[in-house]
Amino acid sequence: MVVAFGTPLPRTITLRNGVELPAVGLGTFRAQGDDARTAVLAALKVGLRHIDTASIYKNEGPIREALVASGVPRGEVFVTSKVSPYEQGAGRARTAVEGILERLGLEYLDLVLVHWPGVSRVAPDSPTNGLKRWETWTELERLYGEGRVRAIGVSNYEEAHVRELVRRAAVKPMVNQFEVHPRRQRMELRRLCAQEGIAVVSYASLGCSDLLSHPTVTRLAEEVGRSPAQLLLRWALQEGCAVIPKSIRPERISEWREEALLGPEWGLVPEQVAALRALEDGHKYCWDPAGVA
Repeated sequence: MVVAFGTPLPRTITLRNGVELPAVGLGTFRAQGDDARTAVLAALKVGLRHIDTASIYKNEGPIREALVASGVPRGEVFVTSKVSPYEQGAGRARTAVEGILERLGLEYLDLVLVHWPGVSRVAPDSPTNGLKRWETWTELERLYGEGRVRAIGVSNYEEAHVRELVRRAAVKPMVNQFEVHPRRQRMELRRLCAQEGIAVVSYASLGCSDLLSHPTVTRLAEEVGRSPAQLLLRWALQEGCAVIPKSIRPERISEWREEALLGPEWGLVPEQVAALRALEDGHKYCWDPAGVA
């Protein structure tokens, strides 16, 4: 649901089971070693309480160190991770989640996602993809029932993948994380998620930094007196998405603190929202799951 200008944006999105997902978090894709540690510490220092990682990122060690060093109580930090395409299937997905927990030094995860609708080294059109992602989902349902994870969901699922899962699942997906920005707004997929009670977490909100220099974005940022990054994130938040921008630079991460993005003292008026929506051209900056059967 679109939120109007002048309305304070919510700090959290309530998932279908009542778990509160922070609306603003830190993505850690490609952040390694000291960079990952520094980024997570910087995010927690400015008040961000959602840290997004994945087993395939291979940065759980420094994230673990940062979580401990921050001094922020575990119950105040929402940690998301993902089962990779290399880990899907019966038994394998459980082992993957247990490994994630061990490497992060956590007793539970707040959210676990199926990272990709396909399986590594399997042809995109192979029916094996559907079989393995279903086996993976049933493993996540069991882990959820055991309390090892507080919420479960998917990432990069297209409309067909979502419909298939919702039709079969005993525990419906609570989140779908996928690429959303003004050039690729995914209105149909977002509407489907809303209809099914699935929260949307947007990644690549800044267009992999490309949108930061787009003439429309820079013009509107000047109009509202904010940085291009803040403008793009506010747009996504007003559109009802949670965001997980990524950076390893503390000065950039400080721009994403909640009071800078969520407050009612600024926002995008309808004309500005329309100008950003007009940028839609379907451009994809990241990987494309559309061909996965």
